[in-house]
Amino acid sequence: MQKRNFLKQILGGAALVLATAVPVHAVAAEMPGKGVKVQPIKSSIAEETFQTELVMRALTDLGYEVAPIKEIEYAAGHIALGNGDATFMADHWNPLHVDFYEKAGGDAKLYREGVYSGGALQGYLIDKATADKYKITSIDQLKDPKIAKLFDTDGDGKADLAGCNPGWGCEKVIEHHLDAYGLRDRITHKQGSYAAIIADTIAREKQGESVLYYTWTPYWVSGVLVPGKDVTWLKVPFSALPGERKDVDTSLPDGSNYGFQANNQHIVANRAFTDANPAAAKLFAIMKLSNNDISAQNKRMRDGENKAADITRHVDAWVKGHADTYKSWLDQARAAAK
Repeated sequence: MQKRNFLKQILGGAALVLATAVPVHAVAAEMPGKGVKVQPIKSSIAEETFQTELVMRALTDLGYEVAPIKEIEYAAGHIALGNGDATFMADHWNPLHVDFYEKAGGDAKLYREGVYSGGALQGYLIDKATADKYKITSIDQLKDPKIAKLFDTDGDGKADLAGCNPGWGCEKVIEHHLDAYGLRDRITHKQGSYAAIIADTIAREKQGESVLYYTWTPYWVSGVLVPGKDVTWLKVPFSALPGERKDVDTSLPDGSNYGFQANNQHIVANRAFTDANPAAAKLFAIMKLSNNDISAQNKRMRDGENKAADITRHVDAWVKGHADTYKSWLDQARAAAK
């Protein structure tokens, strides 16, 4: 009898070992990032948080230990990625950030595969009422002091352009344009906090004043000042870009030229990290967000849903509403780790 009980204990213990052994392997397959730390970064643009947190959510579901986002502007951020001081950035604009990418080590130190969000546009816009009244279609028409004065907000006779923050990359293009198009003495490039400057611009447009500003898509601004309805894109007389892109044609497929290349947004990561973590590398390469989804979320932030809990709720809703797509990302990432 004792022998039988002892045998039962042995067999029971073996069954327990087998029962627990299977989940251990299953956990390893489900959580290829277990024990690996990740440091996400982004610029000071608050609206980049949504895209970044969606990547963070997927990495967490793959088992990675994801730290809170660190804020750093693009040039320094690319250097941090190349040096391994950060893991990934979800808002690398290509080709706008090409100089940052190359200076940080290029493909040797950075990983950039797939397109996270494609077809981003940038350029200059003015209110449609002024455009129609004075037949303004191109930025170089502001070389006429009478036209430039229409957009003067501080009384110095020069047009005031709500422009781009230092360090974003777009400010270099704008500054280059002012010289290339002979507008340095006609336009003042207003810089600082873009959020504050564009809020003032929108308020003035709503009051019937003439406005001149730079913006990009996907972003919430074009959901408030709607191109073709409230505002008009301005063309440029010819292509003119700084740095390595000096000979690039910025014309769009339809022939319009707004002075900026159409950009794709990529997830850029530290190359050593992606080499060691094929699951994360695969995830970064296959994740995709539509411009409409980004703009809609950004508009919700502009309308007051801009707290951390709000953005987390937005990510929750996106994942729930795209459950099959999200699961496919995770499945493909896990398969890449095997």
